Amino acid sequence: MKKIKILSLSDHPFSPSGVGTQTRYVLEAAIKTGLFEIRSLGGAIKHDNYSAITTDEYGDDWVVQPVDGYGNQSIIRSEISNYRPDILWFMTDPRFYSWLWDIENEIRPNVPMIYYHVWDNIPYPNFNKLYYDSNDVIATISKVTDDVVRNVSPDADVRHMPHSIDTNIFKKYDDKEVAHFKENSVKKEDMNKMIFFWNNRNARRKQSGSLIFWFKDFLDVVGHDKAMLIMHTDPKDPNGQDLTAIIEELKLIDGQIIFSTDKYPQEVLARIYNMVDCTINISDAEGFGLSTLESLACETPIIVNMTGGLQEQVTNGKKWFGIGLEPTSKAIIGSQEVPYIYEDRLSKEVVVDALLKMYNMTKEERDKLGRDGRAHVIKNYNFELFEKSWVDLLLQVYENYGSWKTRKNYKPWKLQEV
Repeated sequence: MKKIKILSLSDHPFSPSGVGTQTRYVLEAAIKTGLFEIRSLGGAIKHDNYSAITTDEYGDDWVVQPVDGYGNQSIIRSEISNYRPDILWFMTDPRFYSWLWDIENEIRPNVPMIYYHVWDNIPYPNFNKLYYDSNDVIATISKVTDDVVRNVSPDADVRHMPHSIDTNIFKKYDDKEVAHFKENSVKKEDMNKMIFFWNNRNARRKQSGSLIFWFKDFLDVVGHDKAMLIMHTDPKDPNGQDLTAIIEELKLIDGQIIFSTDKYPQEVLARIYNMVDCTINISDAEGFGLSTLESLACETPIIVNMTGGLQEQVTNGKKWFGIGLEPTSKAIIGSQEVPYIYEDRLSKEVVVDALLKMYNMTKEERDKLGRDGRAHVIKNYNFELFEKSWVDLLLQVYENYGSWKTRKNYKPWKLQEV
């Protein structure tokens, strides 16, 4: 039986980024059915070499070709001509794909385009309308993104496909196992400290430097021997601040701040979430925020900025699964590619107050938040449903939109009254 060919374009699907992880989840769901074969253009990281990659599990049914950035028009033209895919699937925010939409008139006569869309905030980006209208289907990662697309392009074929994580890996582990893991992960003198966890890329919008400064203010209140912050990140990331310099300047060198720089498999990360007491994300813009979803799945409560996809994780509108912080300020920022968007900033006072509130909760109160949080994840971000929904969508696009000789429902023109 002829397999349906998918050409994907995104972060490298085996990279640890949120986009890379979700890409892998989507494509693995497709390929496990036996109905698809995939060629992925893996970008957004520095490659040691550009040889095509296959895995023992999937063999030639899934080939990953490393590319710089997210590729270019010449690469896409070559792939469309030589690979002849049935579907072009691509993901991340629109800034990186204007060059791709510039040639949609060459692609879409033969191949439908599915765009898995990342957007962080309002006001409605009407400047994206031309991009939205240049796809066959737009899948949206969050309630914010879904609302944005439906308002900017009301005629678009939009499907709400929220992010998910594997809750068979990210789950509550046995207390004895977690205690043993903790004994081998932190110093003896740190065993009784309350542990906060921050798992993000060290980038400007993640507010990593602010968190360190404000965590010191929190420690000044409760005592520097009472709590610690583990930051799973690269403290020297060129896209972020020099976090090592900051902790040295603040004299947080006695175990108050610990950097975790190794790239761990998901099973180890899950045990870290189990070991800690709370996970934090105070980004000023966040499309979704996978680390806090992973934390909730492990029954560990969260402290988050009420921005982007974070706000739908911390509450279902009735219950809370941690502490959600309303932005102290909402500034309109922008660039040549994105003329306007809100940037949601928090103040020192609200963050320190949240840290104190979480610190002063009883273990039973935190456990209750965590249990309710996992139930929220299972109900609203169910991994099995995520996989099934994506397979169903890919099959629907193949049937309803066709490709090459069976291409349907695509018009390279529109009637407009003048």
